[in-house]
Amino acid sequence: MQLLTLYLLKTKFPVLVLFVLLINPVGYAQKEPVAYVNPLIGSAPSQTPTAKKHSEAGSELKGQIVPAIGRPHAMTTWTPQTQATEIKCRAPYYYNDTRINGFRGTHWLNGSCVQDYGSLTIMPLAGKLVLQPTERGSRFDHSTETVTPAYYDVRLTDSDIRAEVSAHTRAGLLQFTFGKGGESAILIEPNSDEGEGYVAIHPERNEIVGYNPVHRIYQGAGQPAGFSGYFVVQFDRTLTQFGTWTNYEANDGAKQAKGGGRRESVGAYVRWNLKPGEVVRVRVGTSFVDEAGARKNLQSEINHWDMARVRQPTEAAWNAELNRMQATGSDTDKTLFYTALYHANLTPRIVSDVDGRYPGFADDTTVRRAEGFTYYCDFSLWDTFRACQPLQNLLQPQRAGDMMQSLVKKAEQGGWMPIFPCWNSYTAAMIGDHAQSVIADAYVKGIRNFDVKTAYTYLRRNAFTVNTDPKSYESGKGRRALASYLQFSYIPLEDSVWQAFHKREQVSRTLEYAYDDFCLSQLANALGHTDDHRALTKRAMNYRNVLDPKTGYVRGRYANGNWTAQFNPFALRSSFITEGSPAQYTYFVPQDVAGLIEGVGGRERFVAKLDTLFDGGYYWHGNEPNNQIVYLYAYAGAPWQTQARVRQIVREEYSTGPGGLSGNEDGGQMSAWLAFSMAGLYPVCPGTPYYVLGSPALDAVTINPPRGKPFRIQARDNSEQNVYIQSATLNGEPFTRTYLSHDDILNGGELVLNMGPQPNKNWGSRLEDAPPSLSRTATRP
Repeated sequence: MQLLTLYLLKTKFPVLVLFVLLINPVGYAQKEPVAYVNPLIGSAPSQTPTAKKHSEAGSELKGQIVPAIGRPHAMTTWTPQTQATEIKCRAPYYYNDTRINGFRGTHWLNGSCVQDYGSLTIMPLAGKLVLQPTERGSRFDHSTETVTPAYYDVRLTDSDIRAEVSAHTRAGLLQFTFGKGGESAILIEPNSDEGEGYVAIHPERNEIVGYNPVHRIYQGAGQPAGFSGYFVVQFDRTLTQFGTWTNYEANDGAKQAKGGGRRESVGAYVRWNLKPGEVVRVRVGTSFVDEAGARKNLQSEINHWDMARVRQPTEAAWNAELNRMQATGSDTDKTLFYTALYHANLTPRIVSDVDGRYPGFADDTTVRRAEGFTYYCDFSLWDTFRACQPLQNLLQPQRAGDMMQSLVKKAEQGGWMPIFPCWNSYTAAMIGDHAQSVIADAYVKGIRNFDVKTAYTYLRRNAFTVNTDPKSYESGKGRRALASYLQFSYIPLEDSVWQAFHKREQVSRTLEYAYDDFCLSQLANALGHTDDHRALTKRAMNYRNVLDPKTGYVRGRYANGNWTAQFNPFALRSSFITEGSPAQYTYFVPQDVAGLIEGVGGRERFVAKLDTLFDGGYYWHGNEPNNQIVYLYAYAGAPWQTQARVRQIVREEYSTGPGGLSGNEDGGQMSAWLAFSMAGLYPVCPGTPYYVLGSPALDAVTINPPRGKPFRIQARDNSEQNVYIQSATLNGEPFTRTYLSHDDILNGGELVLNMGPQPNKNWGSRLEDAPPSLSRTATRP
């Protein structure tokens, strides 16, 4: 670069040189976005204020993030393993653990409280053969860890082994340097808690193959899910000494082992007598279809032994992903921002093989083939419909369309549109019917590479048809309590919702169904289903039926219309509310915030109630029903309140340390909130093409949508004190709206926000400046 600069100075390009020096005065090399990502954020108990105050369960404090190494939305990512299990709510890696007992090819739903499944673990050993995870684990020091989305490197202290890992989408490469030499081994273990794993050693191919059957949780707990995680493990040296184990009892020379279903651990090992410093390389292909699929995936993605040739293209893939939003700001803010984008792009995961094959959804045992699209699963929809899926719709519309087509195929194969599809199965986890939201959001934002007519058929079935089959109803097919919802236009407290479920959550379900009905109404209108649009628009107002005008909060209600006698709006354990309080859930009316404002007594009372929620310490950022609340001030003519409080949440609820996530990540939602909010906008009501403005923590962000032009949001005079918008221009013209449309962004241009230390209570305060709502037609662009 210095030679180039000297050359340009002697020629006709001094202006260009000055420009280079101005944008990068200290050194010439710019860090790529992937260099800012810290995959360890969220891998330790949360240290944020609201997480500690409001958490109901220990898992909500953990973040539940593992350092996932691999491509965006990879079928299988790789992580150091400190917890050797696939049980519910226990992640494979926690930062505060002190010993690594393996390196796992994992299908953990990032930041969740569900389960890993179909995984395998590889562990290098020095000296004595030790099989038990708690005994074979080695101490490690975080100071020796190198962690990026594309590469992991650590020194195992006890065994003096350096472990390196990189990965593609369905395949990984591991490299172990044995510092001591001598008797050394590598273990291969399918992590089957049910004891049904299988391994087979093929020394003539220097290969170990096997599978780990997937089992359900929630519905039919412990029952087979109908598919397995298959793997093909290849070594770069001859296998001369080997064996298998069952129940951690070694069987030297054995070539295969299969668990008997009695929680028997099974695995395989290979041994060598190595010289000090010798390297053993292991490459692994994975598949959810069969061993042949795992081998084909491996051959397609990693057909060599060169760590750099895996790491560098994976880094490039992440840079391409992260550069969809180019940030200007401090290094700390870039770490927060780009790590958030990384977390938001781990799931849904790719399930189909390189040849398109994938296991049929739910109880469909047919091997299917994705024609013209990639098949995805692990949709944590109750969480991710809010911001994570809208982020995909904005930044990766082709991929988002494939995700929508994946939902369509699940509905075709299972008979109902799934509500919370994970581990390629129906579940009745959480509430609502938010496939309605994500599909409508995709469609209204111009995404067309999916079968919307078939999608509508199954979305409509969910909304209008009561599932009367108890078995399929319990498995998560159809809306729970739909009969009551259709009869009363709310779910009364007498409806037990589901006999086997310990919480009824009638009010939360009413609110979420009303929102989902609104989303389907938007799709119905776009597709010309006039009668459906009319009926669903009416149903979208059902939130009014659980809003108590006397208290101004949502409240449990009986079939005769009476409200619950005892009522505390700030109680976190009301049986009719999901993971929150009535006060928090009152604000889940994204489709009609203007109507909600009217329902609680007008703008002044609405703002006062929001202030009580925040100033009284009742806001809980670490759980999703709260995520849109801070942006609602903009609907009530007080956007400056949104600006101040968004910036406060960004600074208090997120940090760059391992405890820097507020509560569970839940499939990327907490990070998607952060990415949007640091950029200065948020999709309060997915299913509509609008984004509400906040206060950018970054000095500037350029959004690069693949189906549009670059759009830049610049915060002039931005600082920790200057959090308030004083004035704004859009493409050079004065701008007073407190929201942007999707087309504003796709059309390209620049939104300039002039920031200052005191609120400008006039900017954006007019009724016509507020974001659109169902019961009030605002001026739309």
